Amino acid sequence: MKSVLDLRPACHRLEERIRAHVILCWLALLLVRVAENQAGQTWPAMRRDLQRIAIGTFTGPAGTFRQRTDIPKTARDLLTTLKIDVPRKIHELTTPEA
Repeated sequence: MKSVLDLRPACHRLEERIRAHVILCWLALLLVRVAENQAGQTWPAMRRDLQRIAIGTFTGPAGTFRQRTDIPKTARDLLTTLKIDVPRKIHELTTPEA
């Protein structure tokens, strides 16, 4: 908790928006700390594992679908440790208009 926060400029002028922005940043930091404590890993290590999960869009004569990549064992183990369900394989399926 004694590290430097990476902040970028936020162009908020109204007090309620500034307050909301600070609360959202605090909640994000809290979520990261809870995940680090539960998994026993650092956030950069968890992020590196989870960034290997991607979604591709594929189009063919039968339609378009969005499918996630296979989940590496390290990412699957991390999701299990954090008690997060594995994302489904097919996210969207559309058929061409007749």
